[in-house]
Formats: sequence, structure tokens, C-alpha cells
Amino acid sequence: MRMALELAEQGRGWTSPNPMVGAVIVKEDTVVGKGCHQTVGSPHAEINALNDAGEKAGGATLYVNLEPCNHEGRTPPCTQAILRSGIKRVVAGMRDPNPRVTGGGLAFLKTQGLDVSVGVCEDACRRLNEIFIKYATTSLPFVILKCAATLDGCIATRTGDSKWITNSLSRHFAHELRHSVDAIMVGIGTVLKDNPQLTTRLEGRRGSDPVRVVLDTKLTMPPDAQVLHLTSDSDTLIVTGSAAPAEKRRMLERPGVRFLALKHEEGQIDLTSLVRELGGMGITSVLIEGGSRVNSSALRAGIVDKIYMFYGPKICGGNGIPVCRGTGINLMNESMQVTDISVRRFADDVMIEGYLKHQTL
Repeated sequence: MRMALELAEQGRGWTSPNPMVGAVIVKEDTVVGKGCHQTVGSPHAEINALNDAGEKAGGATLYVNLEPCNHEGRTPPCTQAILRSGIKRVVAGMRDPNPRVTGGGLAFLKTQGLDVSVGVCEDACRRLNEIFIKYATTSLPFVILKCAATLDGCIATRTGDSKWITNSLSRHFAHELRHSVDAIMVGIGTVLKDNPQLTTRLEGRRGSDPVRVVLDTKLTMPPDAQVLHLTSDSDTLIVTGSAAPAEKRRMLERPGVRFLALKHEEGQIDLTSLVRELGGMGITSVLIEGGSRVNSSALRAGIVDKIYMFYGPKICGGNGIPVCRGTGINLMNESMQVTDISVRRFADDVMIEGYLKHQTL
């Protein structure tokens, strides 16, 4: 099963909205076939593993991190191919979380006489596909907040300078995060200050660009902003207030740029409504790389599922820009609890990964 999980990981960034799946076929204690789901619309992991095994699949055991599908989607049901192959035993890491199909594939195989079991390495299987699980069960995107700060909690100096708090290893991992999600979200302040591209740049290999979501209530986006002039497979989505000037919108209109008007209060976009709209567009995951006000708004709105907090070995020592800015809590027991913490180092940088308490997998 751990081999299947490693294979599944190869599809990260390419399979959305499908899950990441790996499959291993074992016969007489020997691996005879392996496969993973490589891109959305391509054959599923089970099919690739069966093709790899060929006639050796007869009488073998199939290990797969997610329950095989029993329904017609972009590709035929995997259960039929499993039956035709002569596989005698199927071990699944977890059931399909989609309430419309969960258990159907395993139940069908069991009625056909196969030995079926489920729940091997289940925690690891659920963690691998945490994005797919949330979207399949709620139709809402899985939201990640990523932030880089000094040891005293500043994301920039008092003048707004932030290049660079963290080292190149941390920044490479941040681009891996961009590759793994469907959308990246920033506020207009970040665009005005940094003029970012918000694309994925991975040394030595191609990455998948997320949809660029920019919160711009009053449409103050300059027409020469880089996010409006990119060669990318993904669009830029500008989220405005309902009263944004039409003439400003016309100045920004061009191929690859879309607009979404939402209600707002005191100049702040309703982020709860926004993630619901993004989910309706088929966006299964969002990476927030905003400034302190966007960070604060996202946390207060309760839309954040997971955090990646990078800390560089630097101290501003004064009135720098904090991670969050806005009306905070009065008492420490009102603070948001981060759970399931893990810590990782990138040379001298430290990254803390964790989940907001409301998030359950």
C-alpha cells in the first residue's frame, strides 16, 4: 500500500478534480504490475497497473489507495477491468468519499466473488487526498493559507519590503504548493506592491499554473499588471465588489481574464461566498498567498483548512507588517486552534504545517 501511495504522489498537480491514485499488483509475493493516475481524463491507476501486469494479473492481489470506481465517468469503470483480468483479491486503502458512490465498487467486486478488504494505511490515504475528500463531500474547495514571516512575526518591514524573508529552498517548496492546487488567491495590495506573476516555476521541470484569484473590490488593478499579461493555461479571475466601475473593468478586459462581482462589507469581499462560487466553478483547492489583511479576513471567515507557516531566521525588531492585521480576539482562549502539527526545516528556515480545528478528514 505504501508503494501505491508513492505511485499516487506522481499525479500531484495533474489529476484534479480527480484524486491521486496508485495501484500495485502482487502475485506470489512478487510485484508484477504498477501504475498511477497521471492526468485527468487519462486511464486510472488500476488500468495502468493491469496493463503493466498483463496475463500475470490472473489470480493476483491488487493494492490501491482508493476504492476502485464502479461508475462510468471520463473513463469506463475500473471494476469491470479488474474482473476481466482475473484478479482474485482487492485491498483498498479507503472507500471513495463521494456519498453517491462510496462502497459501490468494493461491494460489487465482493458480489463477484473477489476477496475484498479496506482500511490499510487509511490515515495516509486520507491525508494524500485531503483536497479530493473535502470537495467530494462538501463541494467546497480545500483552502490552504501559506505565509512567510520573520521570527518576530513580520511578513515585511515597515516600508513593505519582503524580499526575501525565506531562502530558495523554502521558495521552491512554495512553488510545489502552487503546482498542487487549482487556484492561488491574493489581495490587490500584493499586486500593487509586488506585481507578481502568481505562476508555478519549478527548476528543471514543468509545473501546473493555478487560476490566479485577485481580490480587488474597487478595481484598482493597473492595466499593465503582470497577472493580466501571461502566457498560461490558467486564467486570472478578478473578484470585485458589485459597484465596481464599469469603465475600469473595460480597461482590464482581455483574453484569459475573467471577473466575478460579489457582495462586500466595508471594502472587504465576502470570502465565504467566494469559496462557494469557486467550488461551483470546479476549483477544488485554493492557496492563499495574501498580505496581512487577506490572511486575517480568511481566518476570521473560517474558510482556512490548513496552514503552512514559514519562518526565516530574521528579526525586524520594530513596527513591521504583521502576519494578520485587523480586529483580533480579546482573550487567548478565543484563539483558533491549530492541530496535527508537523515541523520541517529548509536549511535554517522552519516550516510549521497544521490544520485548523474545524477541519476533519
